[in-house]
Amino acid sequence: METAEFIKTLDQQGQLMAAAAEQAGPDALVPTCPDWQVRDLLRHTGAVHRWATSYVVAGHTERRPLESGTGPDGEALLHWFREGHGLLVAALKTAPKDLECWTFLPAPSPLAFWARRQAHETVVHRADAESALGTGLSPLRPGFAADGVDELLRGFHARDRSQVRTDEPRVLRVRATDSGDVWTVRLSDGPPRTERDGEGPADCELSGPAEQLCLALWNRLPLSVLTVSVTTRSRACGRRSQPC
Repeated sequence: METAEFIKTLDQQGQLMAAAAEQAGPDALVPTCPDWQVRDLLRHTGAVHRWATSYVVAGHTERRPLESGTGPDGEALLHWFREGHGLLVAALKTAPKDLECWTFLPAPSPLAFWARRQAHETVVHRADAESALGTGLSPLRPGFAADGVDELLRGFHARDRSQVRTDEPRVLRVRATDSGDVWTVRLSDGPPRTERDGEGPADCELSGPAEQLCLALWNRLPLSVLTVSVTTRSRACGRRSQPC
């Protein structure tokens, strides 16, 4: 996807999140984030948006603390969230293509990184806000949702801090049935190694529409929405929530 598409999606998803939060109310519980109310969700996401904006606008080249959980309350909180979201969208739209600043995942450029990362960040928390509202989730385009799976598997879980480990090596296949994207995840006692292919045998396969894959892998939908296939040589894989 192009950077402009990520920025457009970020804009849309932030507006959807604000609308759901406003309708649910600040006291509503967030089922997908235990112990959180909508006010906590808005404060967290609003802080993340301002944190990301600081890199794009000021060009910070080192990581800076994220002061999550701060922000006003009541009617002022929703205004504060919308303001921060708007500032982030505007900063990304006007940033130079040769922007230089700190990032934490591989990307073609810092601008491409922050546009992509904040679009997916906002999608996940938009789903949280809609879970508090309880009226169902807004749909995601398959291509964008598949990119969210890719960012999670080949970005976040490629880092040393990933906790997805197995004592015995396993191969997990992840298949998006609508977009056609396929990932092969090689699990071991080290960080997972993920390739964009569907070649070779696998111990377990998770398959489903890209949107369901993305939200389930981010723990916003139960894994039961997906199809889990276990090979006869690895029935043990099907008896555990991890790695499958």
